[in-house]
Amino acid sequence: MTSQIFPTDVQQSLDLAGIFVFALSGGLLAVRKNMDIFGICVLAEVTALGGGVMRDLVIGATPVAAFTNLGYFVTPLAAALVVFFLHPEVERINRAVQTLDALGLGLFCVTGTAKAHDYGLGAVAAIALGMVTAAGGGVIRDVLAGEIPALLRWDREIYAVPALVGSGLVALLIGADRLTGATGTAAALTAFVLRMLALKYGWRAPRAWHRNGSRTSEE
Repeated sequence: MTSQIFPTDVQQSLDLAGIFVFALSGGLLAVRKNMDIFGICVLAEVTALGGGVMRDLVIGATPVAAFTNLGYFVTPLAAALVVFFLHPEVERINRAVQTLDALGLGLFCVTGTAKAHDYGLGAVAAIALGMVTAAGGGVIRDVLAGEIPALLRWDREIYAVPALVGSGLVALLIGADRLTGATGTAAALTAFVLRMLALKYGWRAPRAWHRNGSRTSEE
């Protein structure tokens, strides 16, 4: 299958690492919102698994992977406990968490696109689901926490765009029959580098302009 880009044990380890880091970000937001342990666990779970669940439901891969692999379901709970007991320490290494989150973004946009292709979707739909796999959990997290999703806010560095670029590269590689472990890694690293550059330089998507050429107000 196309989606089996890496050896099974390697891909499983990468998936779990990405899930753990995504769950940390969900748990940290729950702490900032003054949620209890249940709220922390819920936000950790949906952040880590929400994108993959949405993808699997769309392509008909049921039961979804998040509920057939115990490791996928338990790992966010472990991250939630880390945040519950050690959230000041986790906040202090937020830059490292953002770096690992960017790596997870790159990995999941690649594997999500490839899995969507395996289930018969065309290039455009597969690219969209690759982005959903990488960023969908964060959208659910923000909605549950009562915030505008970060990837829709002009004052946040671009997040969905790097995922779209990585997914688009994978679709091109599939079309050229060149998707391998090496090329898939290159696509993931491209998304990772774009995300890190966005964080470093504050890259944001453009906002709407009035017809007279001036930007809309920030309100």
